[in-house]
Amino acid sequence: MIVIPAVDLREGRCVRLREGRADAQTVFSDDPVAMAQRWVDAGAERLHVVDLDGAFAGAPRQTTLIAKIVAAVRPVPVEVGGGLRDLAAVEAVLEAGAVWAVVGTRAVEPAFLAELCRRFGPRVIVAVDARDGRVAVKGWVDLTDMTPLELAQKVRDAGGVAALLYTDVSRDGTEQGPNVEATATLAREAGLPVLASGGVGRVEHIAALAAVARAGIEGVVVGRALYTGAVTLPDAIRAAGGP
Repeated sequence: MIVIPAVDLREGRCVRLREGRADAQTVFSDDPVAMAQRWVDAGAERLHVVDLDGAFAGAPRQTTLIAKIVAAVRPVPVEVGGGLRDLAAVEAVLEAGAVWAVVGTRAVEPAFLAELCRRFGPRVIVAVDARDGRVAVKGWVDLTDMTPLELAQKVRDAGGVAALLYTDVSRDGTEQGPNVEATATLAREAGLPVLASGGVGRVEHIAALAAVARAGIEGVVVGRALYTGAVTLPDAIRAAGGP
């Protein structure tokens, strides 16, 4: 299982939100490029970059900054999400250098999902964001009637995506621990590789995910805990089973 530091972008700065709320923001750096390089220097094998402005606006807003981050950390691969709600937006972040585009909101639409998989399949990670057992969309603001497993099954049937990114929104940014059971269950039942996200606050949380990684959990995205120093990246990598 790999550890993937998160670099969340808002108004050109590196920030973290609590439970995905725009009004619960902490700014950690005015230089996201330098922050991304910091994680790579500390041993990151991949980065998770989110355009929060894009997530709330419904269309990418930080593509130029993302391209700078990708160029600075190359050859370390970068996955990018936030506001990717049409095929042109997905193509734009891939052309900016992202290896994977993380698509959430519109993945719940069967026709869009089918075309997304047909055109970009192995370069797509589908975000399965959940609150109270239902899939959350549009920057985690709106809840659908779909369960995470129902969405995962639709993604599996569409075929070809790289992975699912599962986030329990209620835990994101809280450092109270990820939803290990729900993540493992989704990985087992979906039959697709899963990246875990949301709630990591201690190395023990990462170890708990690593203990069930055989279910199909291939990585964990860690944000606030790295920025506050509650977890160091080398310790996180060791807890995940790395050197």
